[in-house]
Amino acid sequence: MRVLITGGAGYIGSTVASACLDAGIEPVILDSLVTGRREFTEGRVFYEGDISDGPLIDKIFTEYPDIEAVVHCAALIVVPDSVADPIGYYRANVAKSLEFADHLLRNGRTRMIFSSSASIYRAGDDHTVTEDSPLDPQSPYARTKAVCEAMFADIAASRPIKILSLRYFNPVGADPGMRTGLQLRRPSHALGKMIEAYEEGVPFRITGTGYPTRDGTGIRDYVHVWDLAAAHVAALRRFDALETDVINLGTGAGTTVRELAEAFNRVADRPIELVEAPARPGDTAGAYTRSDRAHRLLGWRARFSLEDGIRHSLEWARLRDTRLS
Repeated sequence: MRVLITGGAGYIGSTVASACLDAGIEPVILDSLVTGRREFTEGRVFYEGDISDGPLIDKIFTEYPDIEAVVHCAALIVVPDSVADPIGYYRANVAKSLEFADHLLRNGRTRMIFSSSASIYRAGDDHTVTEDSPLDPQSPYARTKAVCEAMFADIAASRPIKILSLRYFNPVGADPGMRTGLQLRRPSHALGKMIEAYEEGVPFRITGTGYPTRDGTGIRDYVHVWDLAAAHVAALRRFDALETDVINLGTGAGTTVRELAEAFNRVADRPIELVEAPARPGDTAGAYTRSDRAHRLLGWRARFSLEDGIRHSLEWARLRDTRLS
């Protein structure tokens, strides 16, 4: 099997590509390198360019007519940045995805996995969600994912294409083989900020302590990126038999930011100090999944622990600058 992975030089896309290779699936990478890293494409078929570039998409499918499916990971993903630049986010995540879907249809491609986000949900009072929970995205980034899902559903209802949305919770960790990991030196999510504080010997700022959670800090479902990648492989293998267009990918366990910091201090060789700070623009209390749909339909469950994710993230952080020139 051969698959096209858009955004395949980014954190999740490159990890999916590694998992595909390990499973005997040949990835073809398309990435504009706006945030992706060329180093993550080494040894892989790579096209540098934009998902909205019709002639380039035509060229890829002409040169690799045996591509059976597409994994669409290309997107801008930083919540505060989306608040500051909603036009840029809607253009990159929605408008270009619409063009990309049109190019797929023109080339007769009928299978796509879309990297969506659990941030589109409105969580219940217990902060849990299933695939049937109401949607209520709270940031421009999250709304771009919700808009794309609705757009793809409309397209799939009228055209010969099937689109499966995998709603990620909060990826952590790195490829356990240390081929790829977070490409950004200063990621904006909680674990990235903890590693930054650890490296610089400064306190970690808990942004937001007034949420209605058990300790007042935001709650998330931290899922190892390698587990996410394995779910994509399972979805590719079972794609035609799936009778759903949405699957949550999470561990089923909620972890608050304060609990994440406690786990970090159990893993790291020296602890980080914690200080409280105001919530960031676009942040929410968060949610975690209580669904078993991924297990029922994909035979998938998260295997790695939160501590594994922290450990692999720290290992990657030590190697990052030598791996990324």
